[in-house]
Amino acid sequence: MFIEPNISGEKRGWIEVICGSMFSGKTEELIRRLKRAKIANLKVEIFKPSIDTRYDEVNVVSHDANFIVSTPVGNSQNILLMANNVDVVGIDEAQFFDNEIANVCEKLATQGIRVIVAGLDMDYLGNPFGQMPNLLAKADYITKLHAICVKCGNIANISYRKTAQEGQVVLGEKDIYEPRCRHCAQTKA
Repeated sequence: MFIEPNISGEKRGWIEVICGSMFSGKTEELIRRLKRAKIANLKVEIFKPSIDTRYDEVNVVSHDANFIVSTPVGNSQNILLMANNVDVVGIDEAQFFDNEIANVCEKLATQGIRVIVAGLDMDYLGNPFGQMPNLLAKADYITKLHAICVKCGNIANISYRKTAQEGQVVLGEKDIYEPRCRHCAQTKA
């Protein structure tokens, strides 16, 4: 990713979106970027939706068990209230946030904050998930990651749901989801 040099000295913010299917490494990449920002002595705040308690109530945790301390929030407006005097804001599982998350990220970037957001771009049916399309539209930088299809070994972009549960939001891990390519997602076996 190329970042233009800022010769004026003013603080400029931007939005980075990391998207892809489950098991593609989105949270791992978010954690990596946030840790690098901390190494650079930047003040970092990390947020996640309070409904995501799969691995930990507070920490953002990757499937590989890497983690970074975060603050769970019930709605995106709380991020604006809590992101004071920071250089970088990290947001995980953005697809679970309310309709204002893209506007919140835009406000933070306008205040000169680097905003790094990770989330599923598609649901288990392959449809756009939550507010991710709006975040992608507002992003200055986009990283699309892919998993590996568990059926054929090609790149996977679908978070295939192995259960008959209905509804767009069903929290789960490998017990409920697996990465599949388009072709293998169509074959229900």
